[in-house]
Amino acid sequence: MDMNNGLLLWVDDEIELLKAHIIFLEKKGYELVTASNGTDAIEQCRNKTFDLILLDEQMPGLSGLETLQRVKEIQPATPVVMVTKSEEENIMNQAIGSKIADYLIKPVNPSQILLSLKKNIHRKELVSEVTQSGYQQDYIQISSQISEARNFDDWKNVYRRLVKWELELSSTDSSMAETLTMQKAEANIGFAKYVAKNYLDWIQTADRPLMSPDIFKRKVFPEIDNGSKVFLIVVDNLRYDQWRVLSEEIADMFDIDEDLYMSILPTATQYARNAIFSGLMPLQIAEMFPELWVDEDEEEGKNLNEHPLIGTQIERYRRHDTYSYHKINDSAGADKFISKIHSIEHNDLNVLVVNFIDMLSHARTEMRMIRELANNESAYRSITKSWFHHSVLAEIIRELSQSNYKIILTADHGCIRTTNPIKIIGDRNTNTNLRYKLGKNLSYNPREVFVIRDPRQAKLPSPNISTSYVFATGDSFFAYPNNYNYYVSYYRDTFQHGGISMEEMLVPLIGLTPRKKQ
Repeated sequence: MDMNNGLLLWVDDEIELLKAHIIFLEKKGYELVTASNGTDAIEQCRNKTFDLILLDEQMPGLSGLETLQRVKEIQPATPVVMVTKSEEENIMNQAIGSKIADYLIKPVNPSQILLSLKKNIHRKELVSEVTQSGYQQDYIQISSQISEARNFDDWKNVYRRLVKWELELSSTDSSMAETLTMQKAEANIGFAKYVAKNYLDWIQTADRPLMSPDIFKRKVFPEIDNGSKVFLIVVDNLRYDQWRVLSEEIADMFDIDEDLYMSILPTATQYARNAIFSGLMPLQIAEMFPELWVDEDEEEGKNLNEHPLIGTQIERYRRHDTYSYHKINDSAGADKFISKIHSIEHNDLNVLVVNFIDMLSHARTEMRMIRELANNESAYRSITKSWFHHSVLAEIIRELSQSNYKIILTADHGCIRTTNPIKIIGDRNTNTNLRYKLGKNLSYNPREVFVIRDPRQAKLPSPNISTSYVFATGDSFFAYPNNYNYYVSYYRDTFQHGGISMEEMLVPLIGLTPRKKQ
């Protein structure tokens, strides 16, 4: 059987007049069963499972709509195409409301019917085929784009293109997904070289990609100066591919302006998010506001001072914006925030931090069940989408879609699925992150990592005079030689952040303007 075959039921009280259509479909490889009334159609559905049902609306006895309800009870997954002379809008509405797959108005020609069959029976195979050949044709062009990428815009375009194909291929059964994974790894090698070559220069100059400390100055403040009230939502650990999936949920409510910015190193909350809120690099925070910076080796929470850091940035630019700051870690916090959302409308700026996705990535590492549920990239995106669909964040965004806010949705960093262990040796004061290490006398293979030997050059704090920062690139993660095998089996194939990859450093920066409902 080729893929065009399918078993069809055609229900019409004038079925003998459709003989030419039936012969046409049989020549195309379909097998047809016919019925001239609703009662016979229901009986047929009890005896056979059909790939698609063509159903006339106007029949004596049971009407098409009545037959549709009974058929749906027996075969809820079978697509039903309504074929009728009726152009009455209320019949169309009832049929569509009953979840029919298509609506054709007589007289129908064979090509119309064939198109409906292809859409409703063979869509998955056809999409898979077209997607696979599309990526095959694009593969060489992407490879040359990777090798020719020289600046930030080039790398944004490479990453966007790879994510586009990743999303398209993940919804098919394509064998090309593995090829794409390899091409993404190739891109990450090139991206790490680009970052290693330019990073220290970026930190010393204003002529650089948009980076974490620039978000308020270049994106938030200009909107306020243009007269907008801004609602800044920072979703911890939200990757660009996850944003693309979430965007489908809200696309009808907003005009979307989509961009990417470059997270600072380390791509970890303590550094990247504090840099966003302060408009400063970590070393500058530590020197100017020592009471607001917490060193790696201190027990205190690393992101407890975000609220006052926003205040320091507003003050430093001699601004007088009124603002609020809220963080949601759980459903109780979410409910509390929703209850006060209207009381903060007068502010020029409202900042909301949402922590779920970061919690999900940690839970996936630590809990076998979550790891099974999110056992690959596609499943991880799917869980993120499912969470969002039922989350208070979706509720907040729906609420904001009816407002006059300019919404900026972003993240502090992304994360990467790590598969490749690399050995590192450090003393007991070395931090625990798997994608970056800081300490003195670290021992590693320099060919496998990016090293910042003088943290001051990167405007990073240096707890000791000989501290250096070492970053994993690509999909590597650090493992200690002692207890190596246990460590590797526990952390391989987990989502980590802190290092250098497109997934961690190229962060979604989304402008959402509510569409005014007419």
